[in-house]
Amino acid sequence: MRPQSMSAVVTSLQEAGLVSGAPDPSDGRQTLMSLTPKCLKWIEEGRAARQDWLTATISQKLSAYEQERLQAALELLTRLVED
Repeated sequence: MRPQSMSAVVTSLQEAGLVSGAPDPSDGRQTLMSLTPKCLKWIEEGRAARQDWLTATISQKLSAYEQERLQAALELLTRLVED
């Protein structure tokens, strides 16, 4: 992505109140970008909505046996990524 394109994206995010910038204390030519509380709340709400959907869908569409198998698979996948 070219710097000009990135500037347009960042400006749009700033105007929406989703990111804020502050000068880099070690390099004044650079700007450190941070997510705003508004953005963090938006992300959290989105995650919660997806989790609610997934929980409801699993409960509605999978039998108790299938839910147990899914739990076992998740435990195996967790072991794979822990190392």
